[in-house]
Amino acid sequence: MKEHLGFLKTSSAVVKIAAWISLFLGIVGGVLTFSGRVPNMSNLEGLVNLAVAIFFFFFLYVIAKIADLLVKIIHEIHEIKKA
Repeated sequence: MKEHLGFLKTSSAVVKIAAWISLFLGIVGGVLTFSGRVPNMSNLEGLVNLAVAIFFFFFLYVIAKIADLLVKIIHEIHEIKKA
């Protein structure tokens, strides 16, 4: 299982970056919609866009934190086995 630690660490970093990008794009899209710069979209659609972006941010961030926790658990298991 220790051979998968690099993958878990890398995927955690990639998912965190994707989470922040999702949040940033959602905020930008929401602000542009609220300011009226997006034609044929109501303020409600901008609010839904913002809510979905926030949901995806938390969802992806929790997945990344679970991967980080799994790396720590695997590391601790290997430390206990060595002792």
